[in-house]
Amino acid sequence: MRLFIAIELPAEIKRQLEKMDMRMSGCRWVPAEQIHLTLAFLGEVDGVTLKRLTGALAAIRAPGFTLRFSGTGCFPDRRRPRILWAGLEPQPKLDALVSLVREAVLACAIPQEERPFSPHITLARLKLPAPREVEAFLMGNRALELPPADVREFVLFESSLTSRGAVHTPVKAFPLAARPISDKTPQGT
Repeated sequence: MRLFIAIELPAEIKRQLEKMDMRMSGCRWVPAEQIHLTLAFLGEVDGVTLKRLTGALAAIRAPGFTLRFSGTGCFPDRRRPRILWAGLEPQPKLDALVSLVREAVLACAIPQEERPFSPHITLARLKLPAPREVEAFLMGNRALELPPADVREFVLFESSLTSRGAVHTPVKAFPLAARPISDKTPQGT
């Protein structure tokens, strides 16, 4: 199975992100139902490793948190854009969750990318970008305003490649704590 771990976004945010589609030439927009925040891409994973992985992910103890969106951008850079994305404000609890997820994945002997986590929501993939259209998109959405998104779980997804693009199917969801987790018991309880 080809797998990745992500945060599913609320339907309302997906709808608002989908409305950003500018019908640029040489551009394939991510369908609303496929929009997510990737925490880790795993690639092909066999059944035995999958079982170990789900156990390792289920053992993660992390608090829920809120995502706040912040502008748009592109990878790798404006001169050679290949990905259009919506940005996120820094969120230490997200960074901590990513670290825990990567540790669990590595403990299952699944190789991980070395580059630092760069939180973003992929909106579109560009094959033959028109620089003026890309620049217009980035300028028009630099002050992206979306409601905050409360994150209460992360999800292991299967990604099946088809002639129409990847299809993402949830395999298992892993809940986050409703309240911050502490090793200390509050005084008076």
